[in-house]
Parts: sequence; structure tokens; C-alpha cells
Amino acid sequence: MMAKIIFENRKKIGSYVNGNYTTTIYNDGTRIRETEEDEFIPAFAENCDIKITDCCNMGCSFCHEGSTPQGKHGDILNPKFLKTFHPYQELALGGGSVFEHPDFIPFLENLKKQKVIANITVHQVHFMQNLELIKKLQEEKLIYGVGVSVSAPTEELIKALKSVSNTVCHVINGIWNERVAEMMADKNLKVLILGYKELRRGNEYIADHNEIVANSKKWLYDNLGSLFKKFRLISFDNLAIEQLNVKRFLTDEEWEEFYQGDDGTSTFYIDAINQKFSQSSTAPFEKRYDIGDLTMDEMFKIITDEYLKEKNYGKE
Repeated sequence: MMAKIIFENRKKIGSYVNGNYTTTIYNDGTRIRETEEDEFIPAFAENCDIKITDCCNMGCSFCHEGSTPQGKHGDILNPKFLKTFHPYQELALGGGSVFEHPDFIPFLENLKKQKVIANITVHQVHFMQNLELIKKLQEEKLIYGVGVSVSAPTEELIKALKSVSNTVCHVINGIWNERVAEMMADKNLKVLILGYKELRRGNEYIADHNEIVANSKKWLYDNLGSLFKKFRLISFDNLAIEQLNVKRFLTDEEWEEFYQGDDGTSTFYIDAINQKFSQSSTAPFEKRYDIGDLTMDEMFKIITDEYLKEKNYGKE
């Protein structure tokens, strides 16, 4: 993940020591790391992406999670790991539609008691349907950031996005196209570009719409530089960084400053439905491990060990 910092009238939420560095979190979503060493070596995960439900009524044909209206909910109140978060650790909660989970609010209340920073990702339709609830959850500091999956922007949606603090429009490389981008451009929006995930329905969609996806990917790759000026902020997940070769726009110094690390170095993924964890949501199914009675730190240790093993493979 990477993003340039935007300095605003922001307030500090909290700070903590993690391994050999200090992390400070601000209410606008800014995360600042500081160390006197040559590299950042965390003792525990800064951020964890947690899928809490597979239930969703949108039926997006490219959904890499394969969510359906009959999708199952994860147990988000009882497993041991849910009590082993660190204060100011960040969680990205998604699905499915998080609002469909019957324990969603109690789960957020438990996280707040542990001083965990909870962020959510929602479809634009569910964002509009639950707009007042989202505002209330933010006011009560039960959630902070709101990622909104945008595919069909309207004036009403853009107005609503601006009425909620810390909203980021999520778009997908290969799905986001010139027409939609122009509808969103020059409206002071923050955008997170996600890499296209060839998994579950995402794999089926690209098989049936390969030319459309390929053309959209080419358009974004060729025009990415010009888009930077049309949005308040453009950030990327690691898959998009790779697919779009984002490094071509940065000097070595800028890359060192803004790149937040590979998957598995300071973050990991949890599937609460199947009680599995892995480096990321795109990890092969054979590299997803049972949570059992493991703590957050124990899971992260397994992930970082796996990452180092893969990184060093063949070097010896």
C-alpha cells in the first residue's frame, strides 16, 4: 500500500511503539512511522484486513470474494484472537456487506474498548442506504475511515461522499474506465486503486470479458500520470502497484518515503467466515492457515516467517 501524506487540520488519535519504530495515527487517516534504524521492523501487524461476512445482495460479476445473498457470516465475537489486538492497531473490515452481519455493531463496540481503529469498506449502494448510520458510527468513534466501492458515480453519491469524514473511493484496475473516471474527476475526491484479483467470480469475469478488462487496464496504465492532477489523492494497494508499475512515477527517494511495504511485512488478512489467515486476500488457498487458538501476534509471526522464507528462497 502506498499514498502521499495530505497535511490538514488533523488531530492525533494515538501513537505506539512497534518493534524498532514509533507509529502515530491521525484522524484524517494519516499514519506516520519514525525510526532511527535503516529499516522498519515491526513486532506486530500495523493493519489487518478482516472479511467478516460473505453475505451481499449486489451480485457484482467480478467479485473476487464470491459473495451472495445467502453468504455466511463469520464469528466475530468469540474467537480468542479477537481479544488480542494492540491499542491503535488498524483493521479494514469488509465482506460481503458488513451491514448484513447481525453482530456488526457489538463487534465495533468491542474494538472500541480495545482502542482499535476500525475502518470499513462498503459498496456505493450500501453506503447510500446506510448513510446516517455511518455518520453515527463515526460520531461515536466506532469507525474511522470509509472505503466506498464506486462503479456508477452520481451527483447524489458525490455529495454524500463529501458529507462523511475520511471517505475514499475504491476502484479496480480493469473495471475503472475512462468514462467513470471523468465523472469522478475534479471533485476533490480521494481514490484508492485496487489491483484486479483473478479469484472466484473475478476469475470467471475476466475469462468472459478479457478484452474489456485488458482495454481498461491499458487505458489506466497509459493515463495514470494525468489522473494524479484530477483527484485530491490517489493511492494503491500492492497488487495495483505491481500491475500499474507505479514505481515509474517516483524517484528512489520518494519510493522509500511512501511505499509502506510488501504484503506480509506489516499487514495480513483474516477470513473470519472460514477462520483462516494469510498474507493477503489474494493468497492461494493452500497458503491460508487455520486460526484455531492463535493470537494476532502468533498469526503475524507465521506470516512474516513465510514472507522471509519466500523472499530468501533460492538465494542460499
